[in-house]
Amino acid sequence: MKQKRLLRIITVAAAVLAVAAALYIMVHGLGLSDRFDFGAGAYYYADIPGFEKILRDDLFQTRVPYWVHVVLFLSWGWLMWRLWVWVDQKGKK
Repeated sequence: MKQKRLLRIITVAAAVLAVAAALYIMVHGLGLSDRFDFGAGAYYYADIPGFEKILRDDLFQTRVPYWVHVVLFLSWGWLMWRLWVWVDQKGKK
C-alpha cells in the first residue's frame, strides 16, 4: 500500500512538473527564433525555410542500410508497448 501511494505521489509530481515546464517554455518563448515567426507552427521544423535541404540523402551517410533503421525504430516501439502492457498489468494486481 505504501509503495502504491508513493508511486502515485511521484507520478502526480512528475505530471505537475511536466505541465509547469511546458507552460514556462511557452510563456517565455524558449526555442523560438525571431527570424522565423510562423505563429503556432514555429515549433515544427518543417516550417523552417530550407529544412528540406537537411533531409537530403547525401547529407546523412551511414554504412547501415535504411531498412535497419526502420526495423530498430519499430522494434523500440514494440518494446515500449510491451513494457506499458506489463506495467499496466502489474498495477491491476
